[in-house]
Amino acid sequence: MNDKRIIGIDLGATNIRGGLVNGTRLSGLNSKRINSSGTVEEVMGDVFGIIDNLMEADVAAIGIGVPSVVDVEQGIVYDVQYIPSWKEVHLRKMIEARYRVPVFVNNDANCFALGEYYFGKGIGSENMIGVTIGTGLGAGVIIRHRLFAGPNCGAGEFGMVEYLDHCYEYYASGQFFQNVYNTDGQEVFENAKAGNMQAQQLYKEMGTHLGNAIKLIMYTYDASLIILGGSVRVAYPYFRETMWERIHTFAYPKSIENLRIELSELENSGILGAAGLYYDFAQ
Repeated sequence: MNDKRIIGIDLGATNIRGGLVNGTRLSGLNSKRINSSGTVEEVMGDVFGIIDNLMEADVAAIGIGVPSVVDVEQGIVYDVQYIPSWKEVHLRKMIEARYRVPVFVNNDANCFALGEYYFGKGIGSENMIGVTIGTGLGAGVIIRHRLFAGPNCGAGEFGMVEYLDHCYEYYASGQFFQNVYNTDGQEVFENAKAGNMQAQQLYKEMGTHLGNAIKLIMYTYDASLIILGGSVRVAYPYFRETMWERIHTFAYPKSIENLRIELSELENSGILGAAGLYYDFAQ
């Protein structure tokens, strides 16, 4: 990490958030609700509006995390979730043309992992996996101090692996409650907090599926550190036990002895991780 000033942008389903990152400092937080049903140009206008508010003469680069498939080399995003008009957007080219600084684009799960690696529970780790558990199940992979995204930005898409009659994301994320029990996940969480045993049992069931997903990660990457992020992590006390029960069925017990699973405590991980795209590049 260095002391250059980097703009980090976190493009979400309904909001775009940005900030100015300088070393370990985050300043100038900006947030704007985007017109997710708008045209490519209208949504780009929202992106430019946030960057305009943050842009200063000494900004060295801009990083942006997007919930989509990304051509990392070209900075092209495809089929952005919840923004129907963004089928193929040459995001890096458009931003660089306006601001004349290097631009780095990657998906939001990879940015989460970089945020944890540079600013959160992953500081000092050589290898780690950042897993986001929200409406979906995504992950970012750090190997030998560098983000491993794959040539198509597809590394870490564990949620899309076939599992039971669907995929892991169907069962091991916030989708589980609606998909399997046709009930609202936030309502389940509130009921679980209030001591409702039935709601807590649903989390235990989800935890079993999540434990199986973590076993898949272990068989694939032999991780020593997994950091859980995303909205569902706040319910960890309700699914921790069953998640670990499944993890302990892993075929190589020594690997599990060495495994740490941490909960993210990092605020603004998407913004910080987007800035981390520059740090990863500059290594």
